[in-house]
Amino acid sequence: MYLTQSLHRAVRIHPKKLATIFGARRHDYATATDRVARLAGALRALGVSTGDRVGILSLNSDRYFEYYYATWWAGAVVNPCNTRWSVAEIAYSLQDCDTRVLLVDDAFLPRLAEIRAQASCLSVLIHCGDEPTPEGLLRYDDLISRTAPAEEHVRAGEDLAGIFYTGGTTGFPKGVMLPHRALYANALALSAAYVGDIGQLVGLHAAPMFHLADGMFMGALAVGGATHVMLPAFKPDEVAAVIESEKVSAALLVPTMIQMLVDSPAARERDLSSLQMLMYGGSPIAEAVIDRALALMPRLNMLQAYGMTEMAPVVTILGAEYHAGEGRKLGKVRSAGRPCSICDAKIVDEDGHEVARGTVGEIATRGPGMMLGYWNKPKETGNAIRDGWYFTGDGAYMDDDGFIFIADRLKDMIVTGGENVYSVEVENAVAQHPAVLQCAVIAIPDDRWGELVHACVVLRPGAAVTLEELQAKCKERIANYKVPRSMQVVEALPMSGAGKILKNKLREPHWAGRERRVG
Repeated sequence: MYLTQSLHRAVRIHPKKLATIFGARRHDYATATDRVARLAGALRALGVSTGDRVGILSLNSDRYFEYYYATWWAGAVVNPCNTRWSVAEIAYSLQDCDTRVLLVDDAFLPRLAEIRAQASCLSVLIHCGDEPTPEGLLRYDDLISRTAPAEEHVRAGEDLAGIFYTGGTTGFPKGVMLPHRALYANALALSAAYVGDIGQLVGLHAAPMFHLADGMFMGALAVGGATHVMLPAFKPDEVAAVIESEKVSAALLVPTMIQMLVDSPAARERDLSSLQMLMYGGSPIAEAVIDRALALMPRLNMLQAYGMTEMAPVVTILGAEYHAGEGRKLGKVRSAGRPCSICDAKIVDEDGHEVARGTVGEIATRGPGMMLGYWNKPKETGNAIRDGWYFTGDGAYMDDDGFIFIADRLKDMIVTGGENVYSVEVENAVAQHPAVLQCAVIAIPDDRWGELVHACVVLRPGAAVTLEELQAKCKERIANYKVPRSMQVVEALPMSGAGKILKNKLREPHWAGRERRVG
């Protein structure tokens, strides 16, 4: 398995089919592949050797697609930088794996001087934006136009394809090493999960392309020779507009994005009927949001994927049949689905022994998507991969049908009065209140109960809710001991680059000055 084989296949089968769309720029597969080969030649001419790391710090664009495939064509390793990180975190991710070549777009030029000051490894800087190229940087399109297409330096199987930095919420980020085998296997798994010809899809990249979830989506579309539409970043009105104008039929979004899209006026003003598949993941989704999405787009097929970077990234998939109709009545929509076609998964106790069905434990998984390890972190690698299984740190149970229900990150479990409360359950209940736009549930310390359930909520414009009203709504769905005992209204919830809510940021003011972060 090697990642560029998708391009070779597309060029042979339908060279004139549109490969990428970014605003007014449109390239068919023959042109896109030629540009990839030319950029690969430029990288080799600049000193990039087999196995070297090439980074990018950029918003989404067609050039991001070309960067991925050109780096692999050159036999090198991608290192896509998290655009939402601080300068220190970005610099660390470059310096840690000795990334010497960095592509930068217009949005991040103002931060480049600071990054260079902290990442001494950088020796070649390529400007991949549309504004005038600053002094000292090489212009992206000039490199392509002046360089002949290169012969491919094929890397495959266990050869390293990418280092994807994850974490950053505590301590230093970890570089997840993924081989060609892992990334291509995940692309095939998603292709298999789609009912239909994935090559006929027009896929939208509005979630950040630095994130591996979008990378997997990109890979699956490429396997079928589908068309890729890029937006620089997620904005509900722009997403709705491009779905209508380009007849987008597939998209990958995190739940917060889905909620913003279906609740935006633009979604009701535009024709979104072309959208056939909406894949989501990254965090739990409230059933109320699913209902609103399906009410807005009745023909929509929703597909949930659960996973993590270390598995490249998919572990489980919940098919569209469980989101609506008779399948919805089975109650599986509250699950993360079953292990995908390339994964095995089990629920284990603290000693690594598999637990009985219905018992909460830790998800352990294995399959061809598993990472090689963490870059230069053998101890952390050994802690995560044991006896051929990757231990996720996620708490869950498996039902008798093999569906995995996420309880929470194990560290996020709330213990109040000796009772275990998993925040996902509470968040689903809180989200049912019509005044609530977004929510996150955390534990706060209490001298009597150890910990109390605390809800942080973002309200809809013009809406209001009291704690008593919220509690009454929650009691319709969950046990009394799980109902929030306090509530905080916030303007916005802190988010990671992957679209996950940073609960540690919400906890900090409540646990400051305490030696332990649990009750």
